[in-house]
Amino acid sequence: MTNEGLVLYKLMVLYMLDRVDFPLTFAQISQFVLDKGYTSYFNLQIAINELIENDFIKPTAERNHSLYEITEQGKEAIELFEFKISDAIKMDILNYLKEQKIELRNESAISSDYYPSNNEYIAQCSIKERNQTLLEIKLTVPTQEQAIHICDSWQSKSEEIYQYLITQVWQDT
Repeated sequence: MTNEGLVLYKLMVLYMLDRVDFPLTFAQISQFVLDKGYTSYFNLQIAINELIENDFIKPTAERNHSLYEITEQGKEAIELFEFKISDAIKMDILNYLKEQKIELRNESAISSDYYPSNNEYIAQCSIKERNQTLLEIKLTVPTQEQAIHICDSWQSKSEEIYQYLITQVWQDT
């Protein structure tokens, strides 16, 4: 891989993250880059690692993946060097983000994780919109299996739970 190629992959990642108002997972970024055949998985991983090391993107670890957000330094870099990305690549990125926006947003907006606490486990589940937490629930359960089950179920049931809570809170007694 040439140094010029690595710079392009970094700029592509920064461009993607700069065009959304929510974090993206490695899988979401790589789906675009690999499906379009721009580079290999390993080259993309190198580019992302270097972006993290140089504080251009910030990772947030979740249970089974990391979420990536562009930093102020990353925004400045893409503003200065966006011209190095061809219009065709920019259009590919924008089309991908437009076509996948709802799915991408939902994947990053609904999160869950668990951790041990005093011989029990806490399942922490949240719904975010534009970096604002709409709902966060922490449930203490006796086993790791129960915590995993709650986290796994949260993605598909979070909207229903959120609607139920809102209805119950607003309901006259």
